[in-house]
Amino acid sequence: MSIEIKDHSSSKRIKVVQIKETDLDKLIFPFNKHSIQSLEYKPFSRFSLAKSVDDVFSGELSKVLNNTLKDRNTGTAIVEPDIKNSKFDKDFLVKLSTALVYLVGLPNFDSMTGKYYARFHVKHSDSSDSYLRKAYRNLDLHTDGTFVKEKTDWLLMTKMEEINVKGGESTLLHLDDWEHCEELSTDPVGKENFTWGSPKSKNIEYKVEHPVFSQDKNGKTIISYIDQFPEPKNMKQGLFLQKLSDALEQSKNKLVFPLKVGSAIFSNNYFWLHGRTAFKQDMNLSRELLRIRGVFADQN
Repeated sequence: MSIEIKDHSSSKRIKVVQIKETDLDKLIFPFNKHSIQSLEYKPFSRFSLAKSVDDVFSGELSKVLNNTLKDRNTGTAIVEPDIKNSKFDKDFLVKLSTALVYLVGLPNFDSMTGKYYARFHVKHSDSSDSYLRKAYRNLDLHTDGTFVKEKTDWLLMTKMEEINVKGGESTLLHLDDWEHCEELSTDPVGKENFTWGSPKSKNIEYKVEHPVFSQDKNGKTIISYIDQFPEPKNMKQGLFLQKLSDALEQSKNKLVFPLKVGSAIFSNNYFWLHGRTAFKQDMNLSRELLRIRGVFADQN
């Protein structure tokens, strides 16, 4: 197997999958068969793309990704392709990201963009209605899919481009490493149904109800939470959410690290929370991200 797998410097729970330039070169020809438009319009073409990637690694890449994401002891893979050469452009990264998720499952429809993925920029100035693009404040730890009806088993985030950026490090926290997990997950308020809405930019017209904490089929604690979108029904729920937010952000076990351009964080969405630190102010700051979220194949 030509891919290299190692533990991340911040945590043994995170597996780093390094892909060499020589192997990326083998993907150029099969990738050229598929335009970005064809991937958007013809879902079956994404399976073909994923198979071409897995064939380069003799089927081992799909095994590594599935085993890592589904294992409670790990749950996150950081895929680091060696893309220093300019022949690996943004379209290449969209195709590689698409292939990675189709080796694991199926993406959800992203209502924000009307596609199976979302691409967006974080810049110096911003007029959006979500913290997602607010460069100069922390994007606090959260999970995705809190305000939609679809299940969200996993999340992939690829850093497409970065210009004049300082700060903005990735943050991650595994539930089993969180000091306050038992205390807050056993609080009866955390198991009540909360109402979850979303701002207009998300293009979701409905609201959903679900608890912050629940359990998986093995009785392990899982979480569905983001700070901006719950609508507490009373003082009890409001104070619980404040306590939860403080306990997450102040955790001594929160991981903070930079992510290389071209790399993707691929995480289980039930027991890993993610976010980022604030950027340093710069008039010319720009970061472009790609996001895909969805369900494991064995759920369908």
